[in-house]
Amino acid sequence: MEMRKLGRSGLEVSAVCLGTMTWGEQNSEAEGHAQMDLALERGINFFDVAEMYPVDPRAETYGRTEEIIGTWFAARKQRDKVILATKVVGPGPRFPYIRDGNQRLDRKNISAAVDASLKRLQTDYIDLYQLHWPDRATNAFGRLGFVHKPDETMTPLAETLEALDEQVKAGKIRHIGVSNETAWGLMRYLALSDQGLGPRMASIQNPYSLLNRSFEVGLAEVAIREDCGLLAYAPLAAGALSGKYLDGKLPAGARFTLFPGNTRYRGARADSAVRTYCEIAARHGLDPVHVAHAWVISRPFVTSSIIGATSVEQLEHDLKAATLKLSKELLAELEEAHKDHTYPCP
Repeated sequence: MEMRKLGRSGLEVSAVCLGTMTWGEQNSEAEGHAQMDLALERGINFFDVAEMYPVDPRAETYGRTEEIIGTWFAARKQRDKVILATKVVGPGPRFPYIRDGNQRLDRKNISAAVDASLKRLQTDYIDLYQLHWPDRATNAFGRLGFVHKPDETMTPLAETLEALDEQVKAGKIRHIGVSNETAWGLMRYLALSDQGLGPRMASIQNPYSLLNRSFEVGLAEVAIREDCGLLAYAPLAAGALSGKYLDGKLPAGARFTLFPGNTRYRGARADSAVRTYCEIAARHGLDPVHVAHAWVISRPFVTSSIIGATSVEQLEHDLKAATLKLSKELLAELEEAHKDHTYPCP
């Protein structure tokens, strides 16, 4: 497994990160433990979770994924072999059950969230603590266009950074990162850090796949020039790039089958692009899953690609992409297809 530097943190993480968001909803505790066992065996030292997991989020399962990781730490005694990343939620109406529905990225919320995550995770430190989404209106989660809200209230970024700095100084978190962030937001955090107002963002976790290359506009340059690499989530576009949903198929137990409201990577434009990418993979004698994963891993601004699976067998299959080198001819075909299928699923 290739190891890569996590920003300027001094940490080295595997080019593949183990995603965990299904544990506690689609996966049992035992299945989550089995996936972590396999990941560590295969050279993955990087696990990603969030306080709101599992998904689809609901009050009854809130924090359960962190708890599953915590029981694995307690049972396996291998905390020192894992670079652990988790996240704090930003404001939003979907989570009235989290801190009484008053989530902001301020001192009070960050302090409470860190302590709760540490308890669930059964550890005394978090390697990478990420802001799950901004405390302001942005064009994230499937929106390309930005709509300014002049009357919005937001926690100043300097206040958020100061709150994170307190947690670093307390030894509860080691490094920090952002998620679902924009080029403006990331650059402002980096500028504040350069001014000595808090720790430096080590990474940015945003969606990135053959169906959504919006990161390349603005953020890819920031990631490279500022040593703040991408932790790519949804590299398989929620499984769409496998081709299993083409022609209206809804396999038993699959995410779109279980959660029909998940429409981000569905529709005519998505299907047309997926069909094209599957055909390219077939011409080269490759599995479209491996092509999609390997392409993300190969991008120069990507630190790690977050792979999620709902079974050990699926994880084993996905991990074959970690050592796959795509030919120049195949890469050229993917670029040509992108011209016809630009941002089908922002």
